[in-house]
Amino acid sequence: MLVAAAVCPHPPLLVPELAGAAASELDDLRAACAAAIGALRGAGADEIVAVGGADRTAAYGADAAGSLAPWGVDVRGGEGEPVLPLSLTIGRRLLDAERLTASGFHAISFDASPGECAALGERLAATAGRVAMLVMADGSACLTEKSPGYLDPRAKPYNRAIVEALARAEIPALDPGEAAGLWVAGRAALQVLGGCRGALRGEILYDDAPYGVGYFVARWTE
Repeated sequence: MLVAAAVCPHPPLLVPELAGAAASELDDLRAACAAAIGALRGAGADEIVAVGGADRTAAYGADAAGSLAPWGVDVRGGEGEPVLPLSLTIGRRLLDAERLTASGFHAISFDASPGECAALGERLAATAGRVAMLVMADGSACLTEKSPGYLDPRAKPYNRAIVEALARAEIPALDPGEAAGLWVAGRAALQVLGGCRGALRGEILYDDAPYGVGYFVARWTE
């Protein structure tokens, strides 16, 4: 049964070593992520699972490691050969910073169908005991003219619908094609969370687009 969830974005610049002189620009985002993940600690969960988007669906054990070398600096999360995708590498570092351990890391393909995503969420939440979930999910990267995907007038209302649903501890219907067109990297991971069952309360801790990409942080608690 799902008893808590934290939704955080996964930009490489969330790691101060990569942000350099601009590190302080994301201090509020880092603080929000820490607060959301702190809710997982206080949920009395029997296990924590982490979910994030990737090029392919895969499951990794609790000892899986990741590196940010492809983004400029070989900053790592975990020990051993790095195998985690970006989303879960950032997720691992956020958990490590709060001294929390995930029982497993689950990558879901960016183009996975809503049914595949929901099935994974249902399976993860159905394990025996109380389950808390860390979901790594960026919003649209088409919010401004300087966004990676340039400005798309559909992006702001689309992103707003996600944030408003998260505040209600819900996941809105997200069409994979539309999400891909709006560069919503977190669509699949969010739909994994949507496949979990649990009567929780939502709260938004952060909602901004400092680099033209929608970054939101939410926590769901009992």
